[in-house]
Order: sequence, then structure tokens, then C-alpha cells
Amino acid sequence: MRLVVVGAGGRMGRMLIRAVAETEGCILSGAIERAGAPVLGQDAGVLAGLAPLGVAVTDDPLPVFAAAEGVLDFTTPAATTFFAELAAQARIVHVVGTTGMEEADLAKLAAAAHHARIVRSGNMSLGVNLLAGLVRKVSAALGEDFDIEIVEMHHRMKVDAPSGTALLLGEAAAEGRGVALADTRVSTRDGHTGARRPGDIGFATLRGGTVVGDHSVVFAGAGERLTLSHHAEDRAIFARGAVRAAQWAFDRPPGLYGMADVLGL
Repeated sequence: MRLVVVGAGGRMGRMLIRAVAETEGCILSGAIERAGAPVLGQDAGVLAGLAPLGVAVTDDPLPVFAAAEGVLDFTTPAATTFFAELAAQARIVHVVGTTGMEEADLAKLAAAAHHARIVRSGNMSLGVNLLAGLVRKVSAALGEDFDIEIVEMHHRMKVDAPSGTALLLGEAAAEGRGVALADTRVSTRDGHTGARRPGDIGFATLRGGTVVGDHSVVFAGAGERLTLSHHAEDRAIFARGAVRAAQWAFDRPPGLYGMADVLGL
């Protein structure tokens, strides 16, 4: 499968290049960066700490997308929606690990999914998506007798909060209760907030150091507390999951998919 990595010069971009190169049945066919990026013209393999792959980093995605079968995208919401349009035109797979997307961005992805096979997730790791499945089941079983709080911590450089993974887990908790997260989400508490409202799903965000990603979902009842957690120790888990998602979507019909589909959950 011929795969393109966009945002190739970033930390995740380089990991994606390595993951493609290490996966049997996949080949890196293109590497994209923004205009003016200092890595333009460099060999993508060398950029990722590998032997040369014969693929130069470019800022012109059109011919690269036209010759590819899939694109791996952990960039920014604005860039992702642009790449989704190109993926739709090329009728290829678009794996989206970008976080911080708003409703307008998601609507553009849904439109592109009429022609592209888009796999989007706030987290591409196997463990996190299994955790989301457990959260959904526990939330349904316990109901509103247990309060739900989601606690996440990431490195100091992360720019969005709560994390995409925390929101993924929040969505799972809300689905388990049969409610909309938008109606129950509480992301900030400061000052005299009053008592906790029944049914709220709370989020707490921590930032510091070089933490790759820690997430815990706390179910707090009267006299007892259940905590489900996932700790990411290596960003390579996200890259490997993204490549697996691309391979899964290769022969699927156009549509918008998630990692739960990829993993058969």
C-alpha cells in the first residue's frame, strides 16, 4: 500500500515514516510539509533516522496524493480539512489522528467521506480504544449512581485541552448512558462552583514535563470508586495504529470510520 505522510517534519510525522517503513506490505510514496519548512528537499528516510528511502519531502501534495493509496495525517485541524478534500478528489484512504477539531471541521470530514475512506480517532492506540469499549460498558452498567470524571496528563508542549483521547473516552461514557456529551460535559471548575450536578461528565487536564499520555476514567459511587486507566509510554503506538487503520480501510467503501471499526469493537 502506497502511503503518504503529511506533517513529515514533525515528531509524529517522523514516527509515521518509520512505522510505514517497518510495516510489511506498505511503502512510503510521499512526504509533505508546509511551504518554507526547513526539511523540504530532504530524504524522508534520513529525516526519520532511517536509511534513505528515495522520497524527498515536498510542499506540493497534489501529485503525491494522485499517486498514493492512503495518507496518514497528525497535523492541525485546518491542514486536515484541506487534506481531506484532496483525499476525496483522489478517492484514497485518509487516516486522521489530528486533535482539537471543532464541529465545523468534523462536518468537512463527513463531506469528504462521501468519496474518501476516512478513519478518524482521537487516539490510534489499541489499548486506548479497548479502554473506550470498557468505559462504554461500565457507564451503561453503573448509570448515574456513579459520577464520571476523566483525568488526563500530557507533555508541556500540547496545545489543546482536554485531549482528543479524553474526549474520545468522554464520548464513550456518554454513549453508555445514552446521552450527548455536549449536554453533560464539564471541562472547567474554578471558584464557588456549587455541588456537582448528577449526570455530569467532568474533565481535568494536567500538563507538564514529557508525559506522552496518561488517561484515567473514574467512576465514583457511594462508598466505592472504580478507575480505568491507560498509560502511553511511546508515541510509536499511535503511528503503528495509524498504519493498521490505513491497511484496514484499503478495500472498504467510502465513509467515515473509527478505530472501533478497525478493531471490530
